[in-house]
Amino acid sequence: MKVEKKVTVQIVSSLAKVFADEITGSYMTKWTALGGERVSFQLAMRLEARLSQYARVELEGSLPMTFREVKLVPVAYPCRSWQSDEDYIRKTAGLYPDLLEEAEGGVIRLAEGQWRSIWVDIRVPNGCTAGDYPLCVKLWDMDGTKLAEEELVLTVVGADLPPQTLKRTEWFYGDCLADYYGVEVFSERHWQIMEAFIRRAAEAGCTMILTPIFTPPLDTEVGMERTTIQLVEIERRDGEYRFDFQKLERWVRMCEDCGIRFFEMAHLFTQWGAAAAPKIMATLEGKKTRIFGWDTPADGEEYRRFLKAFLPKLCETLLRLGLAGRVYFHISDEPSAEHLEAYKSKKELVKSLIGEFGILDALSDLSFYEQGVVEEPVCASNHIAPFLERRRGKLWSYYCISQAVDVANRFIAMPSARNRIYGYQVFKFEMEGILHWGYNFYNAERSVKRINPYQSVDGEASFPAGDAFLVYPGKDGKPEDSIRMMVMEEAMEDVRALQLLESLTDHETVLRLVEEGLEEEITFSQYPKGESFCLELRRRVNEKIAELLS
Repeated sequence: MKVEKKVTVQIVSSLAKVFADEITGSYMTKWTALGGERVSFQLAMRLEARLSQYARVELEGSLPMTFREVKLVPVAYPCRSWQSDEDYIRKTAGLYPDLLEEAEGGVIRLAEGQWRSIWVDIRVPNGCTAGDYPLCVKLWDMDGTKLAEEELVLTVVGADLPPQTLKRTEWFYGDCLADYYGVEVFSERHWQIMEAFIRRAAEAGCTMILTPIFTPPLDTEVGMERTTIQLVEIERRDGEYRFDFQKLERWVRMCEDCGIRFFEMAHLFTQWGAAAAPKIMATLEGKKTRIFGWDTPADGEEYRRFLKAFLPKLCETLLRLGLAGRVYFHISDEPSAEHLEAYKSKKELVKSLIGEFGILDALSDLSFYEQGVVEEPVCASNHIAPFLERRRGKLWSYYCISQAVDVANRFIAMPSARNRIYGYQVFKFEMEGILHWGYNFYNAERSVKRINPYQSVDGEASFPAGDAFLVYPGKDGKPEDSIRMMVMEEAMEDVRALQLLESLTDHETVLRLVEEGLEEEITFSQYPKGESFCLELRRRVNEKIAELLS
């Protein structure tokens, strides 16, 4: 503090969480960064006065800087009481910091006797000259009185982050956006909204997108339907199928323009065992009709005949769009041992129809991998150890609701360091890609009802808070970030920085630097806790890069 102590302020890292009554993080004013990186920190503020009041934030520095207000959100269901560990900040219902909201006119509201915070982003341009860059954050009363001033220094290393090679997908749900904003699916307004959300995902390091060739058969109660979102127009006439791929072509062009490079087709069979066909709509005698769904056995003769007609035509279109080597198909999400033979037969059918395109599926059961039924599995992080031991090719990893003990995750009730450490883990074990099921899932469990994510961040106690989405549906059809969205972006930047260092040395040399001084090596379930490890390690990585380049 340099001025009147009407407001207590403290600069903390992006990994801190500022509750109304507590800050979980330590004071810091120095950072290092590479070119092309976004560096974030928080200014925590506590108003020492009897009445709440407005204040204006001012940022000064030679690098581009922006800020947003960190808003507290209602967390009714922070975690499963029977499935958690000690590395949670809190396990009780309450108000938790998560939503990042634009402050109109740079004005924020300070609450008397409570902590509030702003989230500051510094964008380091590519090719930025190496050196120290002083930055300053000032807080003003609305009558022009300076309330606080804090200074910090960002040291820029004279090297740019390399392009991201790690594939990353956060499952995207266009139907949820249509439902929330009350727009017709594939209306022009719907396309605009989807583009805004997809563009933000790509900016944050998502390189792959779930593509709704049919309404994705995910998280849907048996016998129920989600809002139809189907890119492929189908007509059945005289027993024959005809396909129109114009919407799919528009989707691909839009996604590529946003920065997406890889496309995963919506699952061809239902979740957790591939028992039924997905909901598929077609025009019959001039009327849109559901021709397949929960009442269609996955191995039924008519659905197999449909796939034999559809998949070759789809693949022809994908190849014509220049997507060779950039498309993955899904059979069924998380099959278990009793589904092995059924899954195998469906996978063999699909494989015979899609040529060289790849197949990905989330998997916890090792038997599918050992028998070669799933060649490129997306492994649950709490079941990945045996897959690593028997590794014979590309592996992916994922976490979600059940990965709540020991392993990294992004629940709101967890410390942000538990989110960011994931980057070091996927680098160490050379994952081909990472997947999460919820970029913008705004339904309750099994989609039995729609929810307002600003009122329920846990799908009405369906999932630990923060599991189902990374972004909030903001005003004007634009996404609003969460703290978790930003921390995952930092984790992706960590991977790229580690890969830069690896290009200057080798993988083993980088791992020695990462694990230097640790009593135990890093695994998916074993890693240093707390923010200091991630922050200090990134500083050492940057300094090593600077040393080697000098």
